[in-house]
Amino acid sequence: MAKKRPQTKAKPPITDGEIPVVGAREPCPCGSGRRYKACHGRAAAHAVTELVHRPFEGLTGEGDWVALRELVPAATVELTLKDGLPEGVPSVTLATVLPMAWPALRRDDGSVLIGLQNDTASGDISRDLADTLQRALEAEPGTPVQGRRAPAGGPRLQDLLDPEAPFEPVVHSGFEFWVPDAENATPEVTASLERANAAAIPTARLAGVDAAYWCQTPEKNHLRWVMPHPEEQLLDALARLHAAGRSSLAEGTRLVGSFRAHGLTVPVWDLPSGMSAEDVEKPAAEFAERLATALAATEPLTADERRARGGLTNRQVTLS
Repeated sequence: MAKKRPQTKAKPPITDGEIPVVGAREPCPCGSGRRYKACHGRAAAHAVTELVHRPFEGLTGEGDWVALRELVPAATVELTLKDGLPEGVPSVTLATVLPMAWPALRRDDGSVLIGLQNDTASGDISRDLADTLQRALEAEPGTPVQGRRAPAGGPRLQDLLDPEAPFEPVVHSGFEFWVPDAENATPEVTASLERANAAAIPTARLAGVDAAYWCQTPEKNHLRWVMPHPEEQLLDALARLHAAGRSSLAEGTRLVGSFRAHGLTVPVWDLPSGMSAEDVEKPAAEFAERLATALAATEPLTADERRARGGLTNRQVTLS
């Protein structure tokens, strides 16, 4: 007969906030007797994978964060940390894309570059980027930082960045900001730079309104404007303007629909191919005034406005 196992005293219960992460097949530290993956590990995994619909909410320039994540090929932003820069790190810069699709890079001079458009391992982009940022601050100079799944319960960008600091994107015509010394770049980085420059669509950020980006394509130009208003209220306002024939920006322009990205709505206008970013500045500012009036309206939509709203909704696409 098999020997009986000695009796062990039950461990005192541990509160959820004190339970450490252990291997999936190990006993759960809470003392339940079950494996971690079948006990508190299940909740921890859910917390890591649960989708955060507005990952940039609460950050300065939320609309620009969304635009740089989804719309803008080449741009950089200087970031300000809540606790200041660590010793040996002269700057931290957010970039739309980095060479070789690296999540982050610690340059030879100690400065840090963080890539925004990389795939993330969990459902919370903000937590993944914060984890990448923390690891980049501690990386050896001259080395890239690889991607990984951020630990559950780790900090988010909202915990690390200074909420009072401005968020001022600089849009570039290409990716030359990758290589301060292009002559000494590795062949892999040089090839990656050439491919990225060839695929980049000319883009410019409007100066007179927030989070609006002009871009140029072979057939026509576009304006894509990330707006912070609640989706239903914004669609009602756009429908009111559309039904009244006031949803265009100027002659030859047309509101063609919108898409959702990271919890915000992004109306899109077709522009004539000859209309530059400078040309659309004044019409965009005038539209912002009309939109503010329409957003303040509270009366029910008319039949024409409901039809206009249905058309806008049917042409809406969700990117994320």
